[in-house]
Amino acid sequence: MVRDRSMRRTFLALAAALSLAGCSAKGGKGAGADAGPAAPSMTVAVITHQAPGDTYWDIVRKGAEAAAAKDGVKLRYANDPDGGAQATLVQNAIDSHVDAIAVTLAKPAALAPVMRKAREAGIPVVVLNAGIDQWKDAGAVSFFGTDDGVAGEGAGKRAAADGAKHLLCVSHEQGQVQQEARCDGLRRGFAPGRFDKLYVIGTDMPSVRSTIAAKLRQDPSIDLVVTLGAPFAITAIEAVKEAGSRAKIATFDSNPQVPAAIRSGALQWAVDQQPYLQGYLAVDALWLQKTNGNVIGGGGPVLTGPYFVDRSNVDRIEKFAAAGTR
Repeated sequence: MVRDRSMRRTFLALAAALSLAGCSAKGGKGAGADAGPAAPSMTVAVITHQAPGDTYWDIVRKGAEAAAAKDGVKLRYANDPDGGAQATLVQNAIDSHVDAIAVTLAKPAALAPVMRKAREAGIPVVVLNAGIDQWKDAGAVSFFGTDDGVAGEGAGKRAAADGAKHLLCVSHEQGQVQQEARCDGLRRGFAPGRFDKLYVIGTDMPSVRSTIAAKLRQDPSIDLVVTLGAPFAITAIEAVKEAGSRAKIATFDSNPQVPAAIRSGALQWAVDQQPYLQGYLAVDALWLQKTNGNVIGGGGPVLTGPYFVDRSNVDRIEKFAAAGTR
């Protein structure tokens, strides 16, 4: 009987030791726990100039959401294509005491003053997508996007090398700095070829189609139409058919419809600036700054493009585009 009680005490002691060891291995309070502390609570506002129906921004938002999920960040996404209204959204974020802000700087005159207010309130700001020439003066910490002038110039050279003689640049919103930079770059890269610019109302796709078609009917010599956003390229394909034109189509940016259009030959190429990466890096950079004092880019812009997509490489991104991340 004494031997049985002794064995029972030994068994219980061993079980208790194993239990404590298990808790320690799972990150409990015991010595030797190797699990790191939980990610700090942080709220980041991402505020863009997204217009209704522009699917490009769905990809940006997915990237931001992925980084937020990884970092344990609470994400607030808001958008308005009007510069003044977008500035109001930034002010609202300041008033609600968010920890950090990521914003697009498509209309610097409207956004720069409120960005400075954020800095004065101790809220770090990064810029994504638009504002590569203005983000430093506005007081942002970093920029994540493409150099639209360089991208435009590269696209113009590509168009000339492909044999185009008369290029039409279709801009879906007048006054946006990145769109003006793209068209200006196209003009430089395409010189001395013939160049025209056409403004359309980007929030009205039937109007976009009819305006492009009317221009093509008016001037049949146009042999390449370059749109500044992927949804407008798909509409431009319809406009070419409507006008009975032989013009080819190329575009800036991508969306889930672009790879199939390139594969079929309806679209010649796309200049991808990797919007998923822009959203992801913007949120991740703000989290890294708060948690580890990091500043990505070393005071310079972090480029996410340009990257040309055509028939030679469309297979590499098609599955990602289908998932809505390219």
